[in-house]
Amino acid sequence: METQAGKTQAGKTQPIPLDELARDAAACRRCPLCEGRTHVVFGVGNPQARVLIVGEAPGKNEDLQGEPFVGAAGQYLNELLAAAGLMRQDVYIANVLKCRPPGNRDPLPEEIEACTPYLRGQTRAINPEFIVTLGNFSTKFILKTEVGITRLHGTLQQAGRFKVFPVFHPAAAIYDRTKRELLEQDFRTLGTMLGEGL
Repeated sequence: METQAGKTQAGKTQPIPLDELARDAAACRRCPLCEGRTHVVFGVGNPQARVLIVGEAPGKNEDLQGEPFVGAAGQYLNELLAAAGLMRQDVYIANVLKCRPPGNRDPLPEEIEACTPYLRGQTRAINPEFIVTLGNFSTKFILKTEVGITRLHGTLQQAGRFKVFPVFHPAAAIYDRTKRELLEQDFRTLGTMLGEGL
């Protein structure tokens, strides 16, 4: 018996493997975003990562290359990961949406609803210790809150069994340099928490 959560074996729900989820996403036509995409941007990284990083949606470069965070924000994310004692290959990086919204507009509720099973499946398959939410959008989505990132950043939260660590989006810190120091400090805090096994 197959469920959205995964495959049921002996009464226990098993996560759907990432490669199977990626194949499903590549063929997805659940919302109109499929019409304008170049690539589905499923996610990339270590399938056994302790840290799952969740952004909002692919941008132009990501849509062209089929990989999350490959533009300027991606380069900055690499620097931030280093501040936490991590490299890109140590973590898994995904977005709430797997297809680029036109003109990088905010995702619509129906697009989120259509795409949510993929992120949920990724989270179950990876089973990370920490989910790092980048920016307002993914933070509000993961934590199911209306509290903004300015108040939540750098504070450890809980969503179900997952530790959630909200931070500013790297792109926001590129455009607003006052956020850089806060973002870099938050990633250093993440590194400390990982080192202490919190």
